[in-house]
Amino acid sequence: MKTDERLKLIKLIHVARRELGMDRDTYGLMLKSMKGLGGATSTADLSVPNLRLVLEQLKLKGFKVRPNKKPARTLAADPQAQKIRSLWLELHEMGVVRDPSEAALAKYVMTMAKVQALQWLTVPQASHVIETLKQWMGRVQQ
Repeated sequence: MKTDERLKLIKLIHVARRELGMDRDTYGLMLKSMKGLGGATSTADLSVPNLRLVLEQLKLKGFKVRPNKKPARTLAADPQAQKIRSLWLELHEMGVVRDPSEAALAKYVMTMAKVQALQWLTVPQASHVIETLKQWMGRVQQ
């Protein structure tokens, strides 16, 4: 666990150094001038608490830690979600739905069921969305 945290901190420090445009010499001087690091000039020589101190120092110099990109959301795969997706794509093929994307479908689901994603629909909510899509399709086919 400590090793994972240590590696994560070292990676962050190297990203910070690169983003701040620090060359090796400038970085080494910064480390040397920091109290409590024992004159270390490399992250390899530092403990986890000292790595945290270095990261804080880099933040003071303007580095901002950005969170990782959001992991891709897995699509709902239950039969009702598949039916909703199928109807949505069919409406797109009919020329009624301009944007066949999952994001556009999620907006429609939000409007109809007040839920942000297909995988969060309850069975009654999913049934309601299916019925609204069928009705929409029926109106278009008349």
